Amino acid sequence: MGLRVGNLPDFPWDTLAPHAARARAHPDGIVDLSVGTPVDPTPTVVTEALVAAADAPGYPTTHGTPALRRAVADWFARRRGVPDVDPDAVLPTVGSKELVALLPSLLGLGPGDVVVHPRVAYPTYDVGARLAGATALPADDPADWAGVPGVRLVWLNSPSNPTGGVLDAEALARVVAAARSVGAVVASDECYALLPWAEPWVGDGVPSVLDPRVSGGSHDGLLALYSLSKQSNLAGYRAAFTAGDPALVARLLEARKHIGLMVPGPVQAAMLAALDDDAHVAAQRERYGRRRAALLAAFGEAGYSVEASPAGLYLWLRAEGQDGWATVADLAVQGILVAPGSFYGAAGAQHVRVSLTASDEAVARAVSRLTGA
Repeated sequence: MGLRVGNLPDFPWDTLAPHAARARAHPDGIVDLSVGTPVDPTPTVVTEALVAAADAPGYPTTHGTPALRRAVADWFARRRGVPDVDPDAVLPTVGSKELVALLPSLLGLGPGDVVVHPRVAYPTYDVGARLAGATALPADDPADWAGVPGVRLVWLNSPSNPTGGVLDAEALARVVAAARSVGAVVASDECYALLPWAEPWVGDGVPSVLDPRVSGGSHDGLLALYSLSKQSNLAGYRAAFTAGDPALVARLLEARKHIGLMVPGPVQAAMLAALDDDAHVAAQRERYGRRRAALLAAFGEAGYSVEASPAGLYLWLRAEGQDGWATVADLAVQGILVAPGSFYGAAGAQHVRVSLTASDEAVARAVSRLTGA
């Protein structure tokens, strides 16, 4: 594994600093809707499990405890419609971003290999390809990449960060079939899966790449990634996991053993408690739903167009005929900080991303400024 750190782009969030300063200068203070970091308390059921496991003098296992891996498999069956996850094919990770960034390198990709990711996407998919020395290819339709030589890894992100768009089982199955036809791995970043807002996703749930309707009953060549940061307010715990193809998980496990990448034992205990408790997940979803409804109405009243945000933690919006950076500047004058869509690829240049991860009080201030109420 050769990490090519010199091949990285500038960190995009640094370019937002002048607009953040402008927003902070607002007489009533900044409302930061730019970064999707949870602000609500970590559930008591989780913190109690962490404290109970705090006496942890020995090293944790890289593979995770059998109890945690079984809890992940049970969670897939209960919440995601995936009844056949093998606990041995589960691997806890230090947050999901760690694996997004390192997966191409851990799979041995390098120069001449191609990593496909959505055209509008979380920038770390591109960064992971660069770290490995591979080529990143933004593409949404399998027809745009199935004939490209060297495709070795295909990223999916449903629900999407930043757009909130969802791929149904049929669309996911098309990607899986195309990837298998060229021998590529499909990695599906699904960390917003329990935050659907529109039908049919609210009733049926957002499908996983491991869903039998998608996988055809085989997890060969497939990895699903999930984070507890959003559903359980555990961003500070760096608590996530991947599951899927036993052979692929075994390869990742072997490499991570050598590197020393392991989730701390108390965090593993906290993860197990979070996965076993659905009540706090429902309560957090209800909080985000209230904030989403308030912001959606306020931005609409202010003349913004909200597009393709049926799930996830963001609103994807634009001002008609205006570049996203100009929208960032306009909102900063009102003390509201948002992220420009260009952070997520050239195809997002006309949009901005608005996070729902602000307190009720902060959301109320944003609504008041947008509506003049």
